[in-house]
Amino acid sequence: MQHNCNRQHGRSVIFSKMTPVTRQEVLGLYRKIFRIAKKWQSASGQIEETIKEKEYIKNEAKMLFRKNKNVTDPKLIKQCIEECEARIEIGLHYNIPYPRPIHLPPMGLAHKQGRTLRHQEKLRKISKPIYLKSHDEVS
Repeated sequence: MQHNCNRQHGRSVIFSKMTPVTRQEVLGLYRKIFRIAKKWQSASGQIEETIKEKEYIKNEAKMLFRKNKNVTDPKLIKQCIEECEARIEIGLHYNIPYPRPIHLPPMGLAHKQGRTLRHQEKLRKISKPIYLKSHDEVS
């Protein structure tokens, strides 16, 4: 992330510094997340699991929108919106509200210091999918 962008689903910015179109897009995503949470059914079909996942979706959205409420850079706002949309689509497709893990090769072969380690850390950072950018910042 690491940019200040988002989690299960959302983004927020100072509305006075946003274009009306961007403001509507952000508010629309926020509302969409809460509509999804309201209708959410867990993959297991268990009531307890469904309630837990609904709460996760709402809490994650609130936390991330609040976290990013001061983002004013148009590029960062766009990245946050893209991440939010990606997390929504992945969550709906796989019926899992939590971020999907990525599988990158471990850094076990890199030296514990020096250029090789920094290079490998840089490669891992840039290869991280957009839908996980904010997740590590909050975890």
